[in-house]
Amino acid sequence: MQCPVCTDKTLIMSERQGIEIDYCPGCRGVWLDRGELDKIIERNAAEQAPAVASRPVVPASAPPPQHAPRPQHDEHYRHKRKKSFFEELFD
Repeated sequence: MQCPVCTDKTLIMSERQGIEIDYCPGCRGVWLDRGELDKIIERNAAEQAPAVASRPVVPASAPPPQHAPRPQHDEHYRHKRKKSFFEELFD
């Protein structure tokens, strides 16, 4: 299939985590077939749900926890965050 934007490039099919993605190597555009966006949204929601459910419930009357301020630009304090489903999918 030809790229709708470039018109001279052929789309490349790639399967990532069970979802078929068509992308253009020229403009790096991504196209999904019917139902594939729904699959991506469902998987992302399922991935995010356990993180929300595991948060502790804090009563509204409890004072906020006191934390010591951390240096903002110190290289030792930078933590790598986990990639989201979307970042892994399009990586």
